[in-house]
Amino acid sequence: MSGSVTMYSTPWCGYCHRLKGQMDREGIAFEVVDIEQHPEAAALVESVNGGNQTVPTLVYADGSAQTNPSLIQVKEKLAALA
Repeated sequence: MSGSVTMYSTPWCGYCHRLKGQMDREGIAFEVVDIEQHPEAAALVESVNGGNQTVPTLVYADGSAQTNPSLIQVKEKLAALA
């Protein structure tokens, strides 16, 4: 599966670790941005989550975002963008 996906996460987020592992196993390429290290990324996450720093937040090539999606939701989104 191809597509540009950015995962905004934190090092301590269990949901982030799980989704990263699932996406790796499925061969889904993605970039990871630690919102604790990048304040501008934290602001972006807040902007799509009603002011909350909820992770994982995935942002796709079309600019759309998903918050804490399941692997199935990620795959469906990427298929729709293909």
